[in-house]
Amino acid sequence: MTDLEIAHATQLDDIGRVAASMGIAEEDLERYGHHIAKLPLRLIDEERARRSKLILVTAITATKAGIGKTTVSIGLALGLNRIGRRAVVALREPSLGPCFGMKGGAAGGGHAQVLPMERINLHFTGDFHAITSAHNMISALLDNYIYQHQADGFALKEVCWRRVLDVNDRSLRSIVTGLGPRTNGVTAESGFDITPASELMAILCLAADEDDLRRRVESIILGFTYDDRPFTVKDLGVAGAIVVLLRDALQPNLVQTTERTPALVHGGPFANIAHGCNSLLATRMALSHSEYTVTEAGFGADLGAEKFYDILCRKSGLEPALTVIVATAQGLKMHGGVPLDDIAKPDLDGLRRGLANLDRHVSNLRSFGQTVLVAFNRFAADTDDEMALLRHHCEDELHAPYVVNDAYARGGEGAEEMARLVVDTIERQPSAPLRLAYEDSDALTVKIEKVARQIYGAGSVSFAPAARRRLQQAEALGLGTLPVCIAKTQFSFSADAKRYGAVEGFDFVIRDAVINAGAGMIVAIAGDILRMPGLPKSPQALRIDYVDGHITGLS
Repeated sequence: MTDLEIAHATQLDDIGRVAASMGIAEEDLERYGHHIAKLPLRLIDEERARRSKLILVTAITATKAGIGKTTVSIGLALGLNRIGRRAVVALREPSLGPCFGMKGGAAGGGHAQVLPMERINLHFTGDFHAITSAHNMISALLDNYIYQHQADGFALKEVCWRRVLDVNDRSLRSIVTGLGPRTNGVTAESGFDITPASELMAILCLAADEDDLRRRVESIILGFTYDDRPFTVKDLGVAGAIVVLLRDALQPNLVQTTERTPALVHGGPFANIAHGCNSLLATRMALSHSEYTVTEAGFGADLGAEKFYDILCRKSGLEPALTVIVATAQGLKMHGGVPLDDIAKPDLDGLRRGLANLDRHVSNLRSFGQTVLVAFNRFAADTDDEMALLRHHCEDELHAPYVVNDAYARGGEGAEEMARLVVDTIERQPSAPLRLAYEDSDALTVKIEKVARQIYGAGSVSFAPAARRRLQQAEALGLGTLPVCIAKTQFSFSADAKRYGAVEGFDFVIRDAVINAGAGMIVAIAGDILRMPGLPKSPQALRIDYVDGHITGLS
């Protein structure tokens, strides 16, 4: 059965009963039909949240063959509930751009999905639309302010605020606005990023409450005056209006899995161009109503997990009791130099070479003080000899707990062994207090260098003039204590998407930087990574359709 067929065959429970399993009353729900609800922030209980166990799921370096991190995250929550442990999974919302571009869907797979799958993958509760609208409302209000105050002598030497759209559209990366008659506004260069790269997306996912949301929105730097003073949303005077647009979107979304396990799906920053974690509020909500909360950080551990620790945990005080790293034999063979077309074929030598990628990630995770469990997604083409090699390597050489996940094919039953091992590992050897990759007091360039050298394996770090100027500007504004969020390719430890494996000794080039004062981080842009993706030659949209009352192609 396809993912869609499994989703359609699953009898969903009323969202009121799902909420009741978390101890949440019907009158506390803001319903979006029978199977989706938003949860008010007052349901977060910090004391109960501190008693819950947080599990982070991350992965080896991403490959175009896929790793299955979301499927493992959902499967682990299913397995924990099957063995009698109350668990909730907290995930990011899918972005329309990749769904209609490369992926086709991002709600798990097989018998480990969050449902209703089509609504989650499409417009859901409108959170992405709210962020897009709020972001572009700021753009319109800023352009109007500049236009209306020209006669007063107001002007900005530089406008930093671009527009956003939740569509992969390379033609909008660089544009000119205000063409035509004078009443069309001031002619200026601009451009679009994708909505998951919006600073407002990061703000939504890092805000602690409504007051913090307003403070962060006010702090957004929109541009700089000719005397180098930052011009912010607070200066524009519209923070209240933006908070109004984001108010409903700030509340976490409750849905369910294929086995009616509660799932909170909220926020969706990409890890290759943003910080890659679901909202802090969703995680705290899940912790408030569970014994175990399973969450994930986007792409490989060098991107998602590092940002989870160094940005989210640094600012929120969260600390995972355990980190699960997901790998596949096919992904490791690709990192071992096996061509993509051949990774489904048996190849012990290629697999053995690819283990260096896993080893680097495990070493990095342990450097943060994390206890690490390795979960393998087994595919039909994987041989017993390959599984034996993986088990031997993990248990005898890495000295890491190892388990094969079969949640895709068998749901919670196929994840029971993983769930028991997770519980046992947390009880016997929980993670140590978190050790971060850099200090708040380090210079911004030093923070970037520490991540590049210690996590990525870079031999040197170079800063283009534009990047160095922006980092110096951030320091001068008193923002040097902020964490750094490195935007780079997800397909390599380096900034070169074609350098697989455990590459090291390379020069890591930072070509630009973005000051996200509202989100509370500095984004360092490495290599040729783009904040507005393009569409492939054969986009998934060609296969998405509505036939006989059913959506097809979202899988």
